[in-house]
Amino acid sequence: MEGMDHAHIRGMNASLPSSSSMNNGTMMHGMRHKMMMHMTFFWGSNATILFPGWPGTRPGMYVVALVFVFVLAVIVEWLSHCRLIKPGSTSQVGASLVQTLLHAVRIGLAYMVMLAIMSFNVGVFLVAVAGHAVGFLVFGSRLVKEEEGVKVASDLPPMSC
Repeated sequence: MEGMDHAHIRGMNASLPSSSSMNNGTMMHGMRHKMMMHMTFFWGSNATILFPGWPGTRPGMYVVALVFVFVLAVIVEWLSHCRLIKPGSTSQVGASLVQTLLHAVRIGLAYMVMLAIMSFNVGVFLVAVAGHAVGFLVFGSRLVKEEEGVKVASDLPPMSC
């Protein structure tokens, strides 16, 4: 970025001020810091996951972020395989509304996991995959899927890739 002129940078972001309004290069330094974003996988605890400035630079907060992504992935799997509506429910409209709400929550959480993975942090990617795997093992595999020989169906259709 040192060799780039201001016009080239302005081409990347039209809202940047002209070079005459920059004060001693401090704005340029701030822009350089904000424009830095990983576009390939990297390993490290200094990542931005889901929200600006989160988890920050403290390694303990990075672990909290990893646990958060893991739990989100497990919840997505639980919602994909849960049975909250009792068979033979009398209110079709009420059951349909609950099913629609569950679908919206599941998709919203799945998108949050996807956005976390888009931080390109290897740790986030690994815990998201692990969360989906553990969630499927607990809620979707044959281990717990069949109760006394009776197949238990989900309220929601499987997620399509």
